[in-house]
Amino acid sequence: MPRHLLVLRHAKSDWDADAATDFERPLAKRGRRDAPRMGAWMRKQDLIPAHLVSSPAKRAKQTIELVCEAQGLEPSRISWDPEVYGAGIATLLGVLERCPADADPVLLVGHNPGLEDLVTFLDAAVEQPPDGKLLPTAALAELEMPEDWSELTRGCARLTRVTRAKSIAD
Repeated sequence: MPRHLLVLRHAKSDWDADAATDFERPLAKRGRRDAPRMGAWMRKQDLIPAHLVSSPAKRAKQTIELVCEAQGLEPSRISWDPEVYGAGIATLLGVLERCPADADPVLLVGHNPGLEDLVTFLDAAVEQPPDGKLLPTAALAELEMPEDWSELTRGCARLTRVTRAKSIAD
């Protein structure tokens, strides 16, 4: 039976915030609206993660906390992994390898371009959408994965759906 990976890009961040660093940039108003919308939609779709891993960057942290709140999940279940921030494919594969063997589904929350690169590595047949953005902010990719998190190779997974927060009806 295949495992499932949920890849969520953080919600829209506030570029005008007076954040000292990129890491500290918070969510924008739209992001604070879209993150709980995505969490509620995930709950309705029965996409409740068994294991949650997130970048500790402020915008990713706020995103996953709002998703958890909308799903009724305790934020204490989140594994904060600093390697997710700014990560490329190899690092993200390492993060996934450390997931519990029986975790299904796993929710990974982070940043582009790393997340898009990961999805297109795992499913090499993915076609870019017309707007060129596979994972805009607050978009969720669902993938069917191999049984073993440590055996992730190019083309080993199948992307089953990408849902954008802006496409979810209120």
